[in-house]
Amino acid sequence: MDDTPADDILEATYHALCKHGYADLTLQQIAAESERSKSSIHYHYDSKDELFVAFLDFLYERRASQLASVDGDTPRERLASLLDALLSFEETAADGEFQTAMLEVAAQAPYDDAIRRRIAEFDQYLFETVREIIEDGVETGEFDTDLEPAVAADLLTTTVRGAHTRRVAVDHPTDRLHETMDQFVEDHLVAAGAVEEVRG
Repeated sequence: MDDTPADDILEATYHALCKHGYADLTLQQIAAESERSKSSIHYHYDSKDELFVAFLDFLYERRASQLASVDGDTPRERLASLLDALLSFEETAADGEFQTAMLEVAAQAPYDDAIRRRIAEFDQYLFETVREIIEDGVETGEFDTDLEPAVAADLLTTTVRGAHTRRVAVDHPTDRLHETMDQFVEDHLVAAGAVEEVRG
């Protein structure tokens, strides 16, 4: 099935964003990445801002779908898979350019209500996904029953967000953080009995 004009425009927005960043992005540059004319883009979206809000929705829906399909038969395995997905980056120029552009977008959030709402919605989705996994682990006894799932989820979500920013801003690798977070889960989330079972 062929992509709809809107899908084509949103894919073109992705490629244009990688090349030009957010601040300097124009509808003409987006049109150049697709088979649509600038007037065709205007037919679907009244402005760059409206298009970009639609792009964020498109992007976050795709990301949410990826995170919803993380593997794992137990809460512990699902959390490990989720953290792996969140802290894995493609080591390509295009991915680096896209991550940089998205950091530009995030910087607009304090000044743009629509962008702030979209980022807040995805942040809440990520938090709830982590919290639900931890709650499941507490209920099954795999995670420490004294845990406050919301507190642990907030810490992990904030750390992941910070890792993304640090990687883009100062090119800091996430490998060590990945190992540290895995160790944090083992030391502070996993119930003592579950740790002993694995070691045994």
